[in-house]
Amino acid sequence: MEIESETQQEEEQKHFHVLAVDDSFIDRKLLEKLLKVSSYRVTCLESGDKALEYLGLNAINNIGVDDFNDSSSSPSSSSSSSQHKGVKVNLIMTDYCMPGMSGYDLLKRVKGSSSWKNVPVVVMSSENVPSRVSMCLEGGAEEFLLKPVRLSDVKKIHPYILRSLPLSSRSTDVINEDDICLDGDDNISSDNHSKNKIKKKSNGSSKRKAMSIDPPEKRAKNDRMASTV
Repeated sequence: MEIESETQQEEEQKHFHVLAVDDSFIDRKLLEKLLKVSSYRVTCLESGDKALEYLGLNAINNIGVDDFNDSSSSPSSSSSSSQHKGVKVNLIMTDYCMPGMSGYDLLKRVKGSSSWKNVPVVVMSSENVPSRVSMCLEGGAEEFLLKPVRLSDVKKIHPYILRSLPLSSRSTDVINEDDICLDGDDNISSDNHSKNKIKKKSNGSSKRKAMSIDPPEKRAKNDRMASTV
């Protein structure tokens, strides 16, 4: 069962497309290799400006995707030769410190757009600066990774991708907690009858809790008054 689960996850990840942005050729190649080993499709770009063009977030909207694939991107790592309107990206990984547009600026542009704001963004940096980390996380980044990125870091991104997908697109069976009720025999039920039954029980319980009980002092006083009468 475990082997089947791992195989299913690998097949799912082949459909996930990661946009990797880094001005360092070596870091791009390393990240591309790690993502491909993890069965992700990858497109590598060397600047935040080219990433915006790829996503269609600037004035240049008529350039094809292949125009942005640098020498580090093999044909298999690019998504297609379509224009940005046909681009599907499931996750963006960007270096923080880049000439021109920084990774933080790219993050803000992505999160400020209506079409890409729900796409998870992971920021990377070779410098562990707490203020920088906090700024990116508060700006909407899902994760802040220290470079060089390792395979264990890449494994962290899969849950972020799954959470960003619509519920109907997830292959895993997710049980909604709101649809689960426990009846008197501790049996799990999700039908409306059980919900109504539990609701009635809880209402009755609340009413019983709301009933006031006279303290012993008040009961003794009442008894004395009754005896004198």
